[in-house]
Amino acid sequence: MAQLLTLLAVYVAFHFVLSASHQVNAAAPGVVGSANVLSLLQPYDLLYYSGVRAYFGQEWQKAAELLEKSILTKESLLSVRRQCHKDCVTTGREALQNLDSEEGSLWDLWALDWVQQRAECLRFCIRRSVTPAGQLPVSSDIEYEFGTRNPYNFLQVTYYKLEKLQKAASAAHTYFVANPSHLEMRNNIEKYRRMEGVTEEDFQDREFLNEKHWVLYDAAVQLEAAFDWAQASKKWKECVNETLRQTEECRVQCEVSSQRLPEDRGVNSVDGVFEKAAALSLSLLACRQYCVIQVSTRPGRISAQEDYLPTQLEHLHIAQFKAGDVRGAVQSVRSLLLFYPSDKDSLDNLQLYYETLGGDTESQDIQPSQEIVRYISHSLQEKELLYFGMENLAFSFTDPDLWTPEEVVPESLREAWRAEQEKMNEKIKGGYQQEEVDDSGFFSGGPVPRVGVTITMDDEKLNGTNRVVLDGVMTETECDRILQLATAAVSAGDGYRGRRSPHTPHETFEGLTVLRAVKLAQDGMINQTDARLLHELGERARDLLHSYFRSPSGLHISFTHLVCRTAITGDQEGRSDLSHPVHVDNCLLEPDTKQCWKEPPAFIHRDLSAILYLNDNFNGGDLFFTNRDAKTITAQIKPSCGRLVGFSSGPVNPHGVTAVTSGRRCSLALWFTKDKIYRDMEREEAEALWAADGHTVVKKEEDEGKGSATTTTTRNARSQAPKEKNRGRGRVTGGKDEL
Repeated sequence: MAQLLTLLAVYVAFHFVLSASHQVNAAAPGVVGSANVLSLLQPYDLLYYSGVRAYFGQEWQKAAELLEKSILTKESLLSVRRQCHKDCVTTGREALQNLDSEEGSLWDLWALDWVQQRAECLRFCIRRSVTPAGQLPVSSDIEYEFGTRNPYNFLQVTYYKLEKLQKAASAAHTYFVANPSHLEMRNNIEKYRRMEGVTEEDFQDREFLNEKHWVLYDAAVQLEAAFDWAQASKKWKECVNETLRQTEECRVQCEVSSQRLPEDRGVNSVDGVFEKAAALSLSLLACRQYCVIQVSTRPGRISAQEDYLPTQLEHLHIAQFKAGDVRGAVQSVRSLLLFYPSDKDSLDNLQLYYETLGGDTESQDIQPSQEIVRYISHSLQEKELLYFGMENLAFSFTDPDLWTPEEVVPESLREAWRAEQEKMNEKIKGGYQQEEVDDSGFFSGGPVPRVGVTITMDDEKLNGTNRVVLDGVMTETECDRILQLATAAVSAGDGYRGRRSPHTPHETFEGLTVLRAVKLAQDGMINQTDARLLHELGERARDLLHSYFRSPSGLHISFTHLVCRTAITGDQEGRSDLSHPVHVDNCLLEPDTKQCWKEPPAFIHRDLSAILYLNDNFNGGDLFFTNRDAKTITAQIKPSCGRLVGFSSGPVNPHGVTAVTSGRRCSLALWFTKDKIYRDMEREEAEALWAADGHTVVKKEEDEGKGSATTTTTRNARSQAPKEKNRGRGRVTGGKDEL
């Protein structure tokens, strides 16, 4: 055992020499043979930042050239690494073969010879095509930008400014594929579709080749749904092969790309060269293992699909059997059993397939796919080294696979490993159906401090947590006044000028804020009293919900929006979409994984949401709540004048709106925050405008949970606001990217 551990340590240490030799030489300046430095690949992160600067400087042509060059350079860099790995894979093979026959010091010498030859080959190969700076690792922020396809966000606006609409449409579609919740981009795409010269063929995903396995996956699922088993089995096989290819491509990039030295990674207790060698080599092996996560994560998703490759094999053998390819089904189910050897369903299916073939001896000899055998073998070898590093070198590693056999894990780590595996398996089997816990700090069931307002539905009737329906919040007269206000504002050119909804092409969308209403009133276009009523309704809703949900802290209005959705006549036949797709107000919902990620572009500061309805003379437009799968409806509410629906803004309350199929649906949407810094500054500006005109606005200011009446003063409210904190990850953004 001691000898085995020594050999493992030597292997890990010498693996470092390959990476370190490559890295040190890659960063060293100097003349690169006879190559023209100007023809070498430049750092793509530098090109990207230069393109972003040109974008904000409104140098549109320059921005387009630099952003396109950054995308092309990144792809070219990956291609160079891939080719160099292929060219150098046989280098030092003679020395490598001698490792099998030598022991002791001679084994060390042959190992060093092999590693040095490969490192020299890679160093020379890459330096022929890439500048020294271009070989250095990029920052995590740049990886995030390209991972979320943000360069295409900038490009779609840039090409629009340059009046290159076909390229703008392609860039917009490419970005939207990875950011499907980006409503402005969806709206832009609808605009491009209506522009002259733009066709459906222009909406191409420029990153298609990097995500081909997901295209095949979705196609296979659709063929299964159509019971086309022959074509489904063909697609599943293509999907498995493409997934293996993408995984191997990722693993090659881990091996060939420059690695940060251990001290840059903050590795603890790294003293000697062998410890540094082990730390860096283990990081390389961890990178190769994490390729599973990269490949099994859909564009635009944050978390990976568990058991992505085994799931494909399961679909494959079932499709093959139903298509009549029983021998193929045997091979596929035996491949699946390499991941889970004792899985009862797979073993039962294998026995069924044997019996279908008549139990002949030849069928018993059908072997698993050799590609899967190699995949499993390589992965297990890496896991053994990584767990050795965890046990003996204090290396940190989280196994990305559920199928890892227990015998690979050292005895000292097994208890913690078992606990983690059981936790994950229970989560998957339960389908995340465990009881939701709302950590918003709200507790429904408080008093309703307004005469005439009644609690129509509570948590129990709405089948959820921190949900309520209150009726009688507005009178019929007040509803009519706000409806007239909306009509007058739209006819005055306010809101969104009756544009198509950002959520569906079958409805128009009109909106009005309090500040815009005040300005229209000052211009004499609407009644001053109606604008003040719009403002007061926000305060009314806040008082009711603050009391009912028993918020221990202050509750501030974050945004108020009068919204009307109108069904487009003659455009409703065969409609199957929603007026507003299922979403969560303060996090990004992933229905497939039932996770909700509290990060931009979600409005992470929102704590409480509300809708105050104004009318019911339309068809459709019901609010509904779902589970996190975005499919299972738990409650549905029909709008009516004066009905207020309030709910906490977090992941316990996914919700959407059914299609408005005729008529016009109007409501006042409100969001509240407990953080005063995110209060609605437009409301304060509106109050300042009233004060400047000599009007007094009395409102309740929440101060640490205690209400006190205050009067606005003649100040510029916006100038008095503190700077908003960044509660999300810092990154380059495209600013206002709506056309």
